[in-house]
This record gives sequence, structure tokens and C-alpha cells, in this order.
Amino acid sequence: MEMFIACSLFLLALSRESSAENRYRNPVNDQLADWAREHKGNVTIIRTSYGTHVDDVENTLTAGHRGPIVMHDSVFMDIVGSFDRERIPSRTVYASGTGAFGKFTVTHDITRYTKAKLFDKVGKTTNVAVRFSRQMNDRGTAETTRDNFGMSVKFYTQDGIYDLLSCSSEVYFVRDAMKYPLLVHAFMRNPVTNIKDPNMMWDFITLLPETTFQTLVYFSDRGTPQSYRHTNFHSVSTYKMVNDYGKAVYVKFHWMTHQGVKNLTAYEALQLAIQDPDYYTRDLYNAIGNGYYPSWTLCIQIMTFEEAKKFQFNPFDVTKVWPREQFKYTEVGKLTLFDNPTNQFAQVEQLAFSPAHLIPGLEPSPEKILQGRLFAYGDAQRYRLGVNYLQLPVNCPTNRPVTNYQRNGLGTFESQGEAPNYYPNSFHGPQSLPSPVFSVYSASGDVNRYNSSYEDNYSQGRYFWNYLSEKDKYSLVNNMVESLKDTYHWIQDRAIQMFSNVHEKLGRRLQEQLGKYEKYATKCSTC
Repeated sequence: MEMFIACSLFLLALSRESSAENRYRNPVNDQLADWAREHKGNVTIIRTSYGTHVDDVENTLTAGHRGPIVMHDSVFMDIVGSFDRERIPSRTVYASGTGAFGKFTVTHDITRYTKAKLFDKVGKTTNVAVRFSRQMNDRGTAETTRDNFGMSVKFYTQDGIYDLLSCSSEVYFVRDAMKYPLLVHAFMRNPVTNIKDPNMMWDFITLLPETTFQTLVYFSDRGTPQSYRHTNFHSVSTYKMVNDYGKAVYVKFHWMTHQGVKNLTAYEALQLAIQDPDYYTRDLYNAIGNGYYPSWTLCIQIMTFEEAKKFQFNPFDVTKVWPREQFKYTEVGKLTLFDNPTNQFAQVEQLAFSPAHLIPGLEPSPEKILQGRLFAYGDAQRYRLGVNYLQLPVNCPTNRPVTNYQRNGLGTFESQGEAPNYYPNSFHGPQSLPSPVFSVYSASGDVNRYNSSYEDNYSQGRYFWNYLSEKDKYSLVNNMVESLKDTYHWIQDRAIQMFSNVHEKLGRRLQEQLGKYEKYATKCSTC
């Protein structure tokens, strides 16, 4: 019954964006039947991983009818040895997700901003792999649990792999990479109880006013989207585009959904979590399987170096947005997903992204969060998948074979044959070609640990609050209180003060609603 309700909700969503005559299928449920139909009449034999024929895969080789198993049953050893190693380390963040494949098509000319061949001609298409994920919830948790959502796009360009990572929010909780691991710890499980602890999360939030804007977005209904398909995604970080003449501009990327932005209320998200914990994955797979191919328009915001110097706040502060009325969206192209993965582990779990995977014409900005991520993402993938994770088929560039002086390590698939493995050499090994040095703009040229805690932390959050309808304000406050009510009194007090700085009505509503839970609030006599 519960599965019927979940499927009915999905069918209702599709019916709003499709004609009545299209017949609905459930490709998730039909996957095995579809495979059997395609392979009917084809007989394949079971072989071990080392290629030998297996005549019996149900019974072990034993000494006598009742055992024990003899150690020279190499078929059993092969099966169990593989089974014991099926799992790999999970991603620390964005652990739970799904993916799909498609194409990106350039629809507007932006060659005046970048020399990247990916964008060099209107109508040009590039194959892409996309992974959708949830940031703070680990594998196995219900997918509609409140979270920040990610959309990572891997472009298989002629110049190599380009990864564009985006989030469902335009801003982030912290503005310095040093705080990122600490933020994740605060939002994840208590290391003693192994349970999500709202005291940890709200203690962290209320001690860092820079989290204000993103916290408001997180607890609005945007924190529970109807599906990945009905969500806009934003790069959050700032990059540089460089054209053929060496002129650079700063850019932010935005993926605007063609399906329309739709969110769930907290109650709807909870019901789906109970009825169908895998709702987002099922929705995407079934939509593509039924031919309702999700698509997004890629837009950029552009800021010149001169504008950055005179800007009213630090343009590389990821806790703030660039005002859309000042930096309008410029269309670039269209992304369409039309293929489901044929194997989730090989094509999604092993799909690995890093913002350091850039191509000529696209460079990093001096933004602190981005600079930290340039190292952290690749390092995390080397831990999960091995030093040669970029040799895995789903991560390989199309301009293969790759030639360099990197060799060996776990999972080596391409050893580069007899070529020398050192440089410089006199034996016609790969040569480096002169290329423009990454230019990093700095107002003073100094390097320092600048304290940003005195930046404006509230004005854009106030704009967001004023923009919301009364219904949305009601949902926002209720969602925040539902999480805050189980925290310590002094954390609640800080939260009230913090969001009173956004708007006195927001603070008052929080105080009034939390007052209803006074007798249930957690007390901490030693804090």
C-alpha cells in the first residue's frame, strides 16, 4: 500500500508535465524483466573471475556429504573473496546519490569570455555524466530528509575532463575552507551516540553568524525539494573565464530547471520518507525510463575584475549572492539527461568529481572555499577509489591515452607502456607546452589569514525573509522550531538573537513557538 502511494505521487507529478495519452511505466520495477526480454535466447555460462568454467554454483566442495568445506574449492574462494570486498569507503559528504547520462548543447555564444573549446560553437554537443546527491545524510537514510542537495556534471570534452559542481542553494554556511570539516562534523552524527544531535548543529550555527543566510534557506521548503528534477542548482563558488586574448572575468554558474521549481512541505517529505525512502532515485530513474528527459539551462553571472575591486562586499564570500539585478543571467546552453546507468556501482558510486578538473579557458578564483576544495575532492577520491581513480572508465577523459610521468599504484589500468617515467629525459617522453599561468587577482598581493567574522551576515537573509509569503514564513519558522526545540536553552537563546538580527518578527516568532516547548527543552546544568 505504501509503495502504491509513493508511485501514485510520482505518477501525479509526471501527469502535470506530460500529455494524457502517454502510458506510464515503472522502469524501476520492470528493470529485470526488460533485461530478460532483451537477452531472451542468449545463453551465457558462469565463469570465475579468472575465466574458468563453473559447473556448479550452488554447492561447495566438501569432504563427505555433510562437510566440511575443503580449502581447495577455488570457486567458493573466488565468490566469497569478491563478496567480502564489494563495498568501498563511502564519501564523507554527498554519500547518498544517484546519476544519469546525457548531453550538453551550447545555445549561446560566450567566446568573448572564454576560450574553452567546450563552449566554442553554438550547437556543439558534449557527452556528460551527472550525479545528484545529498550533502549531510549518509547512505541508507531516507532521501527526502532535509538537506543541501548537489548536482555534479562531468563534461567529457576534447580538452579533457571538466567537472562543474553545484548545490541547490546559491550560498553556503561558511566562507573559509578551514571551517568546512568542522561544519560537516557538526551536522553529522554525534561520535559518542552515533545519532544526529541538534545541539551540535545549532551550537555551531549560532556561534557563527556567517551561517545565517544558508540556515534560512536550509530550513525553508527549499531544503525538501520535490525531486532532483524540480531543483535549480548553483556553483556557489566563483570561477574565472579567460578568452583567447588572455582577458579574464569572474563567473558563477547556475543550472535552471525546465521542470519548474517544486518543493515538499516538511510533512510531505516525512510521509515520503516513511513510504519510499528511495523516492528521489526512483523518481529520476522512472522519469528517464518513461522518456520524460529532465533538462536544465546553464546560465552564468559575469563580474569584471574592475567591478570586483569596487564591489560593496567581498565577491568571493560564498555566504552571499551576487545581486541578480546587477549581474544578470547570461544563457550558455542546455543539459538533457536521457540515459539511466546500467550499473550503479560502476557508473555512479565510482563516478568521481573535483573542482580542480578544469580545462583551458576555465580557472579557479581566489575564493577560500574553492581553493580548499581544489585539493580536498581529489584527495577524498584517492582514498575511496585509489590513486588511479581517473583510469576508471566512467572517469576517463575522451582524449586518451593520457601521457605523463605518473605510474603504478593500486588499480593501474594504463601503464603507458615503455615510455620513460622521469622528466626531463632525452628519450622522446611527453613534453610540456607553454601555457598562460593562472592569474590570481589580489587587492594587495599579500597572503594572510584574514578574519571575515565582521562581514555583513544579515542583510541578504533579511531580503530572503521579506521576500517569502506568509505561508512560506510559517513553514520556515515551524521547520526551524521543530529542529531547535530539542536543543539546550542557551542555544535556543542564541538562535533567537541571531535571527532577530535578520528581522525582529522572525526572532519573535521563533521565541513564541519555542516557548510552547519550554517544559521539553533540554537542560544542561554544566554548560
